Amino acid sequence: MALPKLTKLELQIMETLWSKGACSVREIQEEFPEASRPAYTTVQTTVYRLERKKAVRIAKRISNANIFEAAISRGEAQGRLVDELLALFGGGTKPVMSHLIRTGRLTLADIQDAERTLREFTKEHKKK
Repeated sequence: MALPKLTKLELQIMETLWSKGACSVREIQEEFPEASRPAYTTVQTTVYRLERKKAVRIAKRISNANIFEAAISRGEAQGRLVDELLALFGGGTKPVMSHLIRTGRLTLADIQDAERTLREFTKEHKKK
């Protein structure tokens, strides 16, 4: 199954579910800062849209209230976002890496971690 494309509001809702676990629509809405809190019905509509996209599912039902949980992981959603970003650059990683270096967002520790991950990935795929 292809991962769904998520909007900014959908990602904010998913972040609440990843952080807090299963929540009702009201609990999700209350996690937004009061100054920029979307209306209950906006959150409700968005949660049901996420359910149709199979990004969330109903964990349980209490009376007439549904309790939702994330059906996709944070890592899966982040991977989809990175893939979308790279697609904007024709799949090339160099422009993104250059920008991260110039802005100081990519540290030596990040590069060392990436090297470790690359070595592990290479070992795993040589076995196959």
